[in-house]
Amino acid sequence: MEVIHVPRPSNKAMDKDRPANALILAQVSHLQHAERQLPLRYRSDIYTHAIRTEGEAAAYVREVTEAIHQAHADAAKRRAKPARKRGLEIAAAAERPKRKSSSKKKTKKTKTTKRRKR
Repeated sequence: MEVIHVPRPSNKAMDKDRPANALILAQVSHLQHAERQLPLRYRSDIYTHAIRTEGEAAAYVREVTEAIHQAHADAAKRRAKPARKRGLEIAAAAERPKRKSSSKKKTKKTKTTKRRKR
């Protein structure tokens, strides 16, 4: 397979102090909606309406993305089945209790005994 060379972005591509454009602010809005679906312990304390620069938007995107990944990782741990233990358990090595023997002997049922029950 042929390697495709991707050029590095220019130094002007990211300016932390530049005002955020409409596309970045729309992404922040979408992430805010996704963040509202998370449990409270994963939510950030960043007020999204105060985000004005690319640097502030980048910090918010990073924080929310990490919180989403952490929430999914924690949920996967809770859903995971516990590891099955190998080997003998102590209780498995104990003797089995003896069965009670019945004092009644089984008798063959004849036609006469079947008729009596009817």
